Amino acid sequence: MKSITSSKIWLSSPHMGGTEEKYVQEAFDTNWVAPLGPNVNNFEKAIAEYIDDDVYVAALSSGTAAIHLALELLEVSKGDEVICQSFTFSASANPILYLGATPIFVDSEKDTWNMSPELLEEAIENRLKNGKKPKAIIAVHLYGMPYKVNELSEISNKYNIPIVEDSAEALGSSFRENKCGAFGDIGVYSFNGNKIITTSGGGALVTRNEELKKRAVFLATQARDDAPHYQHSYVGYNYRLSNVLAGIGRGQMEVLNDRVKARRANYDFYFKNLGGSNKIEFLQEPDGYYSNRWLTCVLTSSFEKREEIRLALLEQDIESRPLWKPMHLQPLFEGYPNFSNGTSENLFERGLCLPSGSNLRTEDLVRIIEIIRTKI
Repeated sequence: MKSITSSKIWLSSPHMGGTEEKYVQEAFDTNWVAPLGPNVNNFEKAIAEYIDDDVYVAALSSGTAAIHLALELLEVSKGDEVICQSFTFSASANPILYLGATPIFVDSEKDTWNMSPELLEEAIENRLKNGKKPKAIIAVHLYGMPYKVNELSEISNKYNIPIVEDSAEALGSSFRENKCGAFGDIGVYSFNGNKIITTSGGGALVTRNEELKKRAVFLATQARDDAPHYQHSYVGYNYRLSNVLAGIGRGQMEVLNDRVKARRANYDFYFKNLGGSNKIEFLQEPDGYYSNRWLTCVLTSSFEKREEIRLALLEQDIESRPLWKPMHLQPLFEGYPNFSNGTSENLFERGLCLPSGSNLRTEDLVRIIEIIRTKI
């Protein structure tokens, strides 16, 4: 029977820091409630300063919009092929279809759960033999764990295929003390409501090329030509982040380090209390990797055990969810080429995301642990 005295525990809920309201009010006080304004400029500046002084940031309406524009900037079009990590959320792959291109899915390796370098190179060689050189590689830092940066970058350089670095889940993560989001040719962030920081809904595109940033902003604002009237020579999009929502982002950036610290503390608590069981496995950080631990994920012994734990938590009003179902197993992408080794399918069947919000209390974590212990 569901407890009637305990409150709901969400998987990953928004967590305000306190100064967001000040920046939003500033937008109202100055009447900057239009799509652009000082909050947008300062939010972009804060992100750039956090990542690396040598980057340019375009604040957008979503991470999906950022991936779409990234592919546009790389001149992906109808009939092209784009390699995409299979073990990810569908927003990584959907923009490929927006452009009429073909996704080529690549499975994961076991160290980080991200794109396998070996399978990536196999996929590239296969497509070259078929007369189609892929136009881009979409690699994902899944659940905040950096992908194998050196290996994927080496392959990207070897074949001269640019990387779209999907860091939607990895703001605050790093590899060898360099922040995720600036490793690829174009980086992407998401500020959806469940991310480590949020603008309610929003995203960002990151590049080291100022002209690419300017082009992204041009396309994101309906691609209006420089003319006194409304004139358009290119297809544009309504993808710019609003000045009001950017105000939330400015406040959230001020507490980002605290949010990463809290998420990592959640992981440490789970690992300390469950890591000793041979029936629960954790994704640990390889040497030189630093994960923001956006979500703490565990592997159970079987699909049945995963569901038993998930349903037991749900019965007590605690939200958890299975790991991502691989794209090459999704009905939408059935029939597209894929290079798989069974890793992501196994992770999906056995894996569970545990509540990981930075606003979780110790008593919440204890409650979760106690329920899981009864099922393993």
